[in-house]
Amino acid sequence: MKMINIAPAEAQKLHWFDVPDGWLLLDVNSGSVMRIDADTAKCLDKIAAGAELSPAEAEIAAELLELKEQGVLFSEDAYLGKYIPPAPVLKSLCLNICHDCDLRCRYCFASTGSFGGKRSMMSFEVGAKALDYVLEHSGNRKFLEVDFFGGEPLLNIKVVKQLVEYGREREKEYGKTFRFTFTTNCVGLTPEISAWAEDNNISVVLSHDGRPEVHDRQRVFPNGAGSYDVVTKNIKYFLAHNKRGNAIVRGTYTAYNKDFCEDIKHWLELGFPRLSMEPAVELDGPRKLHEEDLPGLQEEYWKLAKLFQQRREAGEPFDFFHFKLDLTHGPCLPKRLTGCGAGYEYMVVTPEGDLYPCHQFVGREEYKLGTVDEGVWPKSKAIVDKFRSAHVYNKESCRGCWARFFCSGGCHANADLFHHDIMQPYEMGCQISRMRLECAIWLAVKQKEAAICD
Repeated sequence: MKMINIAPAEAQKLHWFDVPDGWLLLDVNSGSVMRIDADTAKCLDKIAAGAELSPAEAEIAAELLELKEQGVLFSEDAYLGKYIPPAPVLKSLCLNICHDCDLRCRYCFASTGSFGGKRSMMSFEVGAKALDYVLEHSGNRKFLEVDFFGGEPLLNIKVVKQLVEYGREREKEYGKTFRFTFTTNCVGLTPEISAWAEDNNISVVLSHDGRPEVHDRQRVFPNGAGSYDVVTKNIKYFLAHNKRGNAIVRGTYTAYNKDFCEDIKHWLELGFPRLSMEPAVELDGPRKLHEEDLPGLQEEYWKLAKLFQQRREAGEPFDFFHFKLDLTHGPCLPKRLTGCGAGYEYMVVTPEGDLYPCHQFVGREEYKLGTVDEGVWPKSKAIVDKFRSAHVYNKESCRGCWARFFCSGGCHANADLFHHDIMQPYEMGCQISRMRLECAIWLAVKQKEAAICD
């Protein structure tokens, strides 16, 4: 039998997986994708295991080697050992405009809006200092992202409006452009606020959890009553008048609705076209997702992917955030390797003007970076440097993961929540990301194939 020189370690440069209509092969370092048959997948399994190949499998391996020589497969990582993270230049801020909320959502990471502290509102003065701070520390970046968050930002809508007006004036002086967003539970999303958001080109994240029984189980008023009817009415009004298409409906699924595809179907029935659904992240409790839930969640994501493809083929497409994937260009290199840039490119400002790496770190006092008055404290430089260094090459569990250039190492806040170490990713989050990515890759291939046929 002809000896085929493909070491098992070489197989780590590839990822192959079954899809509803066959098999796909991803070249991890280049991002290229091709269809393969089941025999090739079986051959790759044996190569990865260091097992002896049959004569027929040896022929397949020889073909794979030819593709390697042509530079199509087994690509090398051009940035391994060479990557230097970007300088700490701010590109975006999250303004926790309100540490209070008119709902008491049962899975809320922010302690129903208070972030574990006192309930408070950001003043215009603090918010203006925050906008000045990002303008002054954004280097040559032209576009700056600012998200009004909480709690519930619409409880402090007067200051939100003042800050948007202030930002529009200040951006002219710096030759920059603010891109404003607010994230809302939609209880206070009045027609007047909807019109203001549209007129001022404000992007909006609209929180809703799907079917009435699902939504009302988790997203409740202080008296325990469900918020579905109020929220649904307000979202429908908002979307009917949102001509810019810059709004997304975002939900959270828990152990109570692992069949979340049904919630997405409900959204589609309501006429919601741009969607996102995230898993709840909890240390413990009845809503927590567990390892044994993963097979069912994988099945649910594939159910959603098939629905996505069916509706696209039928001319009734919808957007799903985690299925958006560009296999040809993709995000810039730092984004692929370091993710959100929390702690050095992105920070959150509390109502009191304190700086943290992101909104999920608020209240974790060891991560407080400084204030809008004083800037990042010299003693916090080590924290900033740690976040800059928290890229996929420095995370042991990421270096050999096929998904590292798509997920960028996962969420730092979740890593810290479960392991008290931002360098050790949250495993459940990793596994769910890989599920979604396989679906997204298949959908991207289907779209490209359809374009070729057209």
